[in-house]
Amino acid sequence: MIIFITGGIKSGKSRRALDIVKNEWAFPVSFIATAEALDEEMRRRIEKHRKERLEMAPDAAAGFITIEEPLEVDRAIASAGRRALVDCIPMWVNNLMYYKRENDFERILESFIQGMKDCIVVSNETGMGNVPFDEKTRRYNLLLAGANRRIAAAAARVELMVSGIPVRIK
Repeated sequence: MIIFITGGIKSGKSRRALDIVKNEWAFPVSFIATAEALDEEMRRRIEKHRKERLEMAPDAAAGFITIEEPLEVDRAIASAGRRALVDCIPMWVNNLMYYKRENDFERILESFIQGMKDCIVVSNETGMGNVPFDEKTRRYNLLLAGANRRIAAAAARVELMVSGIPVRIK
C-alpha cells in the first residue's frame, strides 16, 4: 500500500511517517533520504532525523536501512526492500533543479511510481500559498505539484498534516 503524506513545512509530516512505520509496519524498512548536507543547517536537520530513526529502531540492521539518494529516487525505490519511507519529494525536486536535471523529472517520477510497493512518501503541499514572484520558484512549484498529484493518485491513502494533526484525504 502506498501512503502519501503532504502538508505545510514543519507540519509534522516526517514524524507522522515514522509513527505509521512504528504502529502499522514491521521492520526492516528502507529509508530513502533525498536531502544533501550542503550547509550546516541541513547537516543538523539530517542528523536530527537520523537520531529519530535510531531511537525508533536501535538495531540498525533490523530497523531502518538508509539509502541516501538525492536524484535517482527511481533506482533507490527499485533497490529498497518490501517497505520504504521516502523523505522527501520537495528535496528531490529541488535537487533536480540544482543539478540541472529537470529534463529527467518525468522519467524518474514515472519509474519511481511504478516501483513503489509498500511505501510512505512525504511531500510539501504547494497549493495553499501565493504565486511566487520569480520564474524559477514558479517552475519548482509546478514540478512539485505535478509530482504530488501523481503520487497521490497512485496512493491508497493520503493524509494532510495540519499543525501536527493528520487529516485523512483518501
